[in-house]
Amino acid sequence: MDVEGYVRRSLHKGISEEEVLKLLQERILEIKNIDAGYASEVARAVIDEVKITEGLTGDLFSYEHAGVTMGEFGVGSRGSGDFYAHRKIAEVIGKTSADVGVDQMDDGGVVRANGTYVITTVDGMHSRLSDFPFLAGFHATRATLRDVYVMGAKPVGLISDVHIADDGDVAKLFDYTAGITTVAGALNVPLIAGSTLRIGGDMVIGDRMTGCVGVVGVADHVTARKSTTPGDVLLMTTGSGGGTIATAAIYSGNAEVVEETINLHFLKACDALIRSQVFPRIHAMTDVTNGGLRGDVFEMAETASCTVVVDDAPLRGLVAPKVLALLDKLGIDYLGVSLDALLVVAPPEYADEIIATVAKAGVRMERIGFVREGPGVSRLIRNGVEGEFLPKFREAPYTPLKKVVDRPGRDFEEMKRGIDRAAAAAREKKDRVLAKLQ
Repeated sequence: MDVEGYVRRSLHKGISEEEVLKLLQERILEIKNIDAGYASEVARAVIDEVKITEGLTGDLFSYEHAGVTMGEFGVGSRGSGDFYAHRKIAEVIGKTSADVGVDQMDDGGVVRANGTYVITTVDGMHSRLSDFPFLAGFHATRATLRDVYVMGAKPVGLISDVHIADDGDVAKLFDYTAGITTVAGALNVPLIAGSTLRIGGDMVIGDRMTGCVGVVGVADHVTARKSTTPGDVLLMTTGSGGGTIATAAIYSGNAEVVEETINLHFLKACDALIRSQVFPRIHAMTDVTNGGLRGDVFEMAETASCTVVVDDAPLRGLVAPKVLALLDKLGIDYLGVSLDALLVVAPPEYADEIIATVAKAGVRMERIGFVREGPGVSRLIRNGVEGEFLPKFREAPYTPLKKVVDRPGRDFEEMKRGIDRAAAAAREKKDRVLAKLQ
């Protein structure tokens, strides 16, 4: 619980300080095992700090509000709202010297140093794995390594960041780190730095955990999405899911399926390709995560400015049987959820060699589509008929709570206008402060 936010909202509603003090004391005692007098002192201090910081103005203390919440716009939910917000982040960042920057919506960023490509990427732990720290660390590490591998890089070092709320057990730190270093140890990629903090310091109570894992890699040949070319074919490996599938399994009462996600198939397949002679022939790679194939193929087509066509026929057979059975049982669209499969884009004459290389690593791969000239759109062939293949507003709902919140909300175009205004204001602020510093 964010006690600072609670006080700000309550005071803005016109609730008296005395009533806010009483209500906050009650909320604190619901979570913390402390005496009432101490809880009252904490509540009083929070209210005083909030009052002191009210009304501050200027670039360093205020920002242009979009009038749209993260949940309303689907930010983080791997759908059209999320993709739009990320493109606005790229606008705030602006043009940089990166070889592959955030504007290209790729899996990782690329810069050159002394003639070598340096790739960095970071992945947050799945928010619903707060009570399962080992799984959170394991899957965040696997995800960030996937992202650097698909850019054509060999990982050389990992970094970790973990935040645990004030009442969280310190043991979460160790279990989370164990999850990270299990993957790190298996692939001989060291965890070399990190940060450990409390969420919101004294202002957030409860035991929620969040965090991320980042990686740095080096490459001679970069397989960015922008290299996707008309005439290429799409190849995809089997996928058994990661944090998303583990979460779906846990919160649907099918925890036994989590075991299916504990593997390194994807990373071993990528490593085999990078070490192979066929690797320089590969144009692009990505992992099937951001809203499933619907999201990743859409982003690939838009970035490369060509039409990407996916054939539905082989896809179900590329989902691990127990995972597919879970998705079918729960009514989850397997095309709209993260499968953690590897997607490779290459000229057709190299497809068989790529498939054979991945097979030697113990992973199956098949052709699932092709690229042609045309606008930057994605298409799906189902039962021989080609049609639209677009991401939803959010990824396929895969927990009971997500099914509840997956309902029509505010007008999307109206929300976009607020997002546009706030992003433009942030960019202008950046320019103003940068001008002062220079």
